[in-house]
Amino acid sequence: MMPKYLQIYQQLVDRIQSGTLPAETKLPSETELMHEFDASRGTVRKAIDALQDKGFVRKHQGKGVFVLSQDAIAFQFNGIVSFSEAHRQMGQHDVTTDVLSCEVIEATTELAHLFHVTPGTPITQVKRVRTIDGERVIFDINLFVSSLVPGLTKEIAAESIYQYIEQTLGRQISYAKRKIEAQPATEEDRKYLDLEGTSHVIVITNDTYYYEGQHFERTESRHRLDKFQFTDIARR
Repeated sequence: MMPKYLQIYQQLVDRIQSGTLPAETKLPSETELMHEFDASRGTVRKAIDALQDKGFVRKHQGKGVFVLSQDAIAFQFNGIVSFSEAHRQMGQHDVTTDVLSCEVIEATTELAHLFHVTPGTPITQVKRVRTIDGERVIFDINLFVSSLVPGLTKEIAAESIYQYIEQTLGRQISYAKRKIEAQPATEEDRKYLDLEGTSHVIVITNDTYYYEGQHFERTESRHRLDKFQFTDIARR
């Protein structure tokens, strides 16, 4: 079962995405949310922090918490955000996902070392292309330890793998180690992306872990470098 704060977070996200809570609307107070969701103040604050970390709201000191506009194409790095969650923040942009493949491979020596498993361990590999406003701009290569994400299918990959993990499997995703770098475009990049003559891509590599510390995912998101704005929130 999902933690209480994630249930509150998801219900508030649904209201933001449906327009029930439009941009610049002030969220109900912590006390009102505590009563509505029968939750503690700490749980409500954790849900609000998650909303802020994922770019849905902003806190104004002394004024409250306000819903942010979801129109910009921007990916934030201060939280663990799936593409489907980012998609919901993109407003009127036309966004589609094409699942190229979803297959089980055997862990190479390199992958076995990465995931701390034995060589030959089943690894589910998913390749997807993200199209935004008619342009193919992201090529995702996901690797999951199959035993830690059982039952993964092409149909699930076309929707949201993280939603499947959290809501169907009932697992809690905790943290990710992330690297961002520019790389020369590969043959697959040139095949699957509309590079518009650019020779390099921005590659975001995520190694993601469950709450219990299990390393279940390695993902490479290969972005056309001129298309996106990447943002972060720094706190002192």
